[in-house]
Amino acid sequence: MEKKATRFGFGEALVELGKENNKIFVLGADTVSSVALNSFATLFPTRFLNVGIAETNLVGIAAGLSLVGFIPFISTYSIFISGRAWEQIRNTICYSNLNVKIGGSHSGITVGADGATHQALEDISIMRCIPNMNVICPCDFIETKKAVIASSKLAGPVYIRYSREETPIITNHDTPFNFGKANILEHGDDVAIIACGNMVYEALKATQILKNEKHIHATLINLHTIKPIDEDSIIKVAKKCKAIVSVEEHQIYGGLGSAISEVLGAKCPTPIEMIGMYDTFGESGKPSELLAKFKLTSYDIINRVLKVIQRKHTN
Repeated sequence: MEKKATRFGFGEALVELGKENNKIFVLGADTVSSVALNSFATLFPTRFLNVGIAETNLVGIAAGLSLVGFIPFISTYSIFISGRAWEQIRNTICYSNLNVKIGGSHSGITVGADGATHQALEDISIMRCIPNMNVICPCDFIETKKAVIASSKLAGPVYIRYSREETPIITNHDTPFNFGKANILEHGDDVAIIACGNMVYEALKATQILKNEKHIHATLINLHTIKPIDEDSIIKVAKKCKAIVSVEEHQIYGGLGSAISEVLGAKCPTPIEMIGMYDTFGESGKPSELLAKFKLTSYDIINRVLKVIQRKHTN
């Protein structure tokens, strides 16, 4: 299976947008090549600015550019943009509902050897809690490109979460990407697996193993838009399958699983098992080793599926 890092999808989409729209303006914070902004910088030097290691200034400048008609895209490591500049994002961008698009690269533990300080595991939570902010977590290189292009057409702030490492490309150019609408990748009646980002691939592997070896048929949902969340799809699959497993490369508190649970608790109480980081920091290591250590692999998903199905039958 072809692999390509989602950060390159972000960078390539910006180049495409830059060719079509002279209002696209891109800003980086020192990590320009790491987050794949260098091609845009080379092609459109008058619409690019590297502010250096100054994330709060990055947000403020982008806000100003949006007020004079540009569509600013800013990007750096997700731990820095969501952490250091959160107050500016809240008070300067979201409070005024400004048209600024934020790219958070190097998210999750698959950043690998850079370790816990560079592994953003809280960014979905702290971004989705801000009024007016939209949150997207695409599953692969192609979907990241689609997410960036779609976000350029939305009014208001958008946070796009993507990663450093190469990941399998599981969608194609014909796969639909509709902002705010989940994609159903597999259909089944026994359990629903709802995943986002890199974990969609692990969930896809788990779904195939469950079908072939356990005779368990799962519905697999790629929930690329976490805010606004697709309540209708979640409620529909909860009623059909009566058991859900959420899968994310993020703290379980405030992330995808929490967002799904908010919907279920209010409108359709359903047994749910959440796979993610359980109140712990990551550490240095190879991405595959870290996924195994923190129980984020396809086999861990299978174990949780078996557990939630047992809970379903017990209830």
